[in-house]
Amino acid sequence: MATTLVEPQEFLSNPLSQLPSPVKREYKRGQLIYSCHEPSTSIYLVIAGKVKLSRVAADGRRVVVDIYQAGELFGEAAFLNSTTCDEEAIALENTKVMTWTASEIADFAEQHPRLGLSLMQILARRTIELGDRIESFSADNTARRLARTLIRLSERLGKGTEDGGTRMMPLTHELLSQYVGTSREIVTHCMNQFRREHCVHYSRKDGILVYRDALKEWLQHSPDTEQSKIV
Repeated sequence: MATTLVEPQEFLSNPLSQLPSPVKREYKRGQLIYSCHEPSTSIYLVIAGKVKLSRVAADGRRVVVDIYQAGELFGEAAFLNSTTCDEEAIALENTKVMTWTASEIADFAEQHPRLGLSLMQILARRTIELGDRIESFSADNTARRLARTLIRLSERLGKGTEDGGTRMMPLTHELLSQYVGTSREIVTHCMNQFRREHCVHYSRKDGILVYRDALKEWLQHSPDTEQSKIV
């Protein structure tokens, strides 16, 4: 029998609603939620706003793991019960979260297997998505990685517009560069090309408007080797 996936909204209301009363916290835009210097022992559920999760590489460079929005969990590294952690979570905008300790969720999951199954499904999805990103890193040049990133983030974080586009919050070129593994200058170069080809429009005030069909069409015809990259 096929297993039905639990959507974030359902995960929020059932079975998380049966957990012990959560601690509710609010963070201002740019505020640190936890860092590698103060590892978290809690699991977080975003109920409003957006959170950026990043890691610090051995050479000091920051790598964005993902961006989480309302209805999504983060901080699962707390299940490892490690005293060291290279993760950092920052509120990208004014954000509200609910938190439980990792031990609270682990104890509850033993009594309610459906919660454990929901967590496994969420982590499995993330593993698949990270696998896709790793594949893109090995096969795509920078411009193609950025195009795939804009498509994925617009699918998850954006809202449709009347002209067929998808509008997202303002994402800095620095943040996008940390997501795709390049420099801010190269991201700016690629974004300018995407704008000239009517794949995206963006401004600090209005955010990023992504035309996914146009980007997918561009991916079908763009060169995919490092020797032919546009930067």
